[in-house]
Amino acid sequence: MPLPLPLYLLALAVFAMGTSEFMLAGLLPDLARDLGVSVGAAGALTSAFAVGMVIGAPLMAVLARGRAGRSGLFGFVLVFLAAHVAGALTTSFGVLLVSRVVAALANAGFLALALTTAIAMVPADRTARALAVLLGGTTVATVVGVPGGALLGAHAGWRAAFWAVAVLCVPAALGILRGVPAAEPSPEGPSLRAEFGVLREPGLVRVLVLAALVNAATFGAFTFLAPVVTGPAGLTSSWVSAALVLFGAGSFAGVTAAGRLGDRHAGRVLAVGGPLLLVGWVALAALADRPAVLLALLFVQGALSFAVGGTLIARILYEAAGAPALGGAYATAALNVGAVVGPLLAATVLGRPTGPFLLSAGLVAAALAFAAVSGSRRGGPASRC
Repeated sequence: MPLPLPLYLLALAVFAMGTSEFMLAGLLPDLARDLGVSVGAAGALTSAFAVGMVIGAPLMAVLARGRAGRSGLFGFVLVFLAAHVAGALTTSFGVLLVSRVVAALANAGFLALALTTAIAMVPADRTARALAVLLGGTTVATVVGVPGGALLGAHAGWRAAFWAVAVLCVPAALGILRGVPAAEPSPEGPSLRAEFGVLREPGLVRVLVLAALVNAATFGAFTFLAPVVTGPAGLTSSWVSAALVLFGAGSFAGVTAAGRLGDRHAGRVLAVGGPLLLVGWVALAALADRPAVLLALLFVQGALSFAVGGTLIARILYEAAGAPALGGAYATAALNVGAVVGPLLAATVLGRPTGPFLLSAGLVAAALAFAAVSGSRRGGPASRC
């Protein structure tokens, strides 16, 4: 039985938003020159977006609570589109910074609402597959959107990349308006206080911590691939894009596999994928001076990172079933806490080019240890989430 078409429309919007979130890495030098700021100052645009995602997930979910999924999703896409039009037109760094925060808030609200909308569209035994389609939009962004945005920016200027994201939002918005059904009237759900109270549940706290740690490992390494490719591996800078694409392609393969296996074999995915992820980061740090091995392992690590991460997202939504409006926000916030903390920690170990890989190994080891300890306290096997 095929998945509903509206899921793919939501994934298109996630693709546009994921492209926007990551594309600045290749645009900062040109952007900084044009706006008359340092590259370091321009880097604040990335931090502002990430922080906006963390804060925006619960905030926007609360504001959109009780609204039909279609109208809320459509509204968030329109705000995201408008923020990129403003960013493309402005000549002020301050205005651009504000537009990135607004875009992040809209992105966070959309993703939180999209996660809960996606699982409402399918039977319970197809939840992981539905989430894999949705998250596939992010992984495709790393494979196609980010390199494409960097290429477009190099040839037509950084503003062209902002316009391209705005244009991508148009079919996504129209598709959501026409394809996503309006929410049917339903009995009043739990109160806002009760939904926040779910955060006291040990099972939910456990999986939120695991998701944040795994995502911190993923983005800590992903953010600083370039110094490894051009350093220990001895490759030219032109290979950086290839390395990013390989990692992104692995991510897509991993999130797809998680969708196939996560509904029935979530415990096995985590029990097998977690230790392999740890071994992979250690192997990357040890073998980074061998280009062929490095590139192959990047694909493998992308697959493992998103297979484990995608499965953990599904478990967050399962554990947060008592918070139907805010469950997606909790998942979004956990992932973005990892996306903020991982690169910040990795930046402290750049004295050694492979330091971020070793840091990622440490973060995954911490996740495995936490899973084992918290699992034993719950009276169940450590691999169970």
